Amino acid sequence: MKRLPVIEMDGITKSFPGVVANKNIHFRVYPGEIHALLGENGAGKSTLMSILAGLYRPDSGFIKVKGEKLEFSSPRKALSAGIGMIYQHFRLVNNFTVAENVILGAGKSLKMNKKQMEKETLKFASQFGFDINPSARIYQLSLGEQQKVEIIKMLYRGCDILIMDEPTTVLTPHEVNDLFNTLRVMASQGKAVVLITHKLHEVMEVADYVTVLRHGEVVGSTPIAEVDETMLAKMMVAKEVIFNEASHPLLKGDSILELCNASIFGDQGHLAVQDLNLDIKSGEIVAIAGVAGNGQRELIEAIAGLRKLHTGTISLDGKVINDLNIRQRLNLGISVVPEDRMGMGLVPNLDLLDNIILRTYYLEKYSDGIFIDYKSVRKLAEEMVEDYNIYLSDLNHPVNYMSGGNLQKLLIARELSQKPRVLVAAYPSRGLDIAAAESVYNILLQERDKGTGILLILEDLEDIFRYADRVAVMYAGGIQKILDADKTNIDEIGALMLGVEYVRKTS
Repeated sequence: MKRLPVIEMDGITKSFPGVVANKNIHFRVYPGEIHALLGENGAGKSTLMSILAGLYRPDSGFIKVKGEKLEFSSPRKALSAGIGMIYQHFRLVNNFTVAENVILGAGKSLKMNKKQMEKETLKFASQFGFDINPSARIYQLSLGEQQKVEIIKMLYRGCDILIMDEPTTVLTPHEVNDLFNTLRVMASQGKAVVLITHKLHEVMEVADYVTVLRHGEVVGSTPIAEVDETMLAKMMVAKEVIFNEASHPLLKGDSILELCNASIFGDQGHLAVQDLNLDIKSGEIVAIAGVAGNGQRELIEAIAGLRKLHTGTISLDGKVINDLNIRQRLNLGISVVPEDRMGMGLVPNLDLLDNIILRTYYLEKYSDGIFIDYKSVRKLAEEMVEDYNIYLSDLNHPVNYMSGGNLQKLLIARELSQKPRVLVAAYPSRGLDIAAAESVYNILLQERDKGTGILLILEDLEDIFRYADRVAVMYAGGIQKILDADKTNIDEIGALMLGVEYVRKTS
């Protein structure tokens, strides 16, 4: 008997001013299938799924759900057809309980008291193997547990087609495994899952089928058993992607940057970092692994000079720099690429020339009397654009017209132009497609080989094993352990990220 698709999208075209986001797309999803949707930034993945979820309406084409042609004028209409979308930023009420988040809005809450809601939630969650406390408030839960609440909420509303947008971004390896097990249980019960992700190894691990978009069009749709990571990468970018590797004869020099017993207050008035000890040597990449919110941001800001230490010291080349300001630290060789590219790193409405000299405009080489010598700035900008393969329409256009990958390369190029002793970069590949991410890491590897000490804050453990020489695992504001990347494994790091000591198995 021929299996019928639960979702059919035929001839879907969607345009925005000056951009064709989707062009004549045909997309099928079957019951019991985990279907991965891949593509570079701007390939049209989110637009296509936003049409399916009722956020956008297509310019042409049609959607069939379980064989019936439907039009969605709102997310509520899509939800009533059994289609739910879970976004990267969860849409939960932090002060409400799990049960209240699940039941409220489902049309049954007025008929139940608090105990009944909790009992109903527990009973429903157990059908899918979820172990969660229905009386816990959302702010008390880990990110992985919050994601479970989002899934339960959608399933409770009758969704049997679930769209998940980059679902593993903020999860620990253990939580990722739990999520994949949940998706497999859902698929075994006939639910369909569409997984938007840029992590190829996750596609290979959990997906049954994969569709690849490029420039708004489908360039491939195939069972996962018929492809590998290299083939998928080539389909995404229309060329072979060469994956960088950090492994090399490690020629580490002396320690450049050292933090000794560092404690740092966070914005909420409590210690976000406590008694942290860490050193960065010349010619090495040290990666910080940890779930977001365990002190990484405060650590970076303290190194940059944005945040004062409560106790302890920061030393550069053996000299304590606690009392030095941001400019003084930059002049001594500490460069920082912040997590928020457009909020803290660059000014969106300024052009590339002004963004290049944001932190160094006062230097004599950019001075023309009391004015800035834009002739020398333009020369530097042209060299950066060529050396770092930065693509843009015009040096005088605001940088907010540039893609995420080019913005990140610009930011890194600006910091490296100061020839730093130490480079600190937070989530350098976040939000970038595979080709842009490899380009950024290639720049960092070349800089390490010049003898620069590099501290990276990373969220993808695959990147840690690919690029780092050492990995420091942060939990609850402290360093759990510092390990050589080639002498550890994903299970050990995952356990340490949860504050659990890993016990190696003996044969």
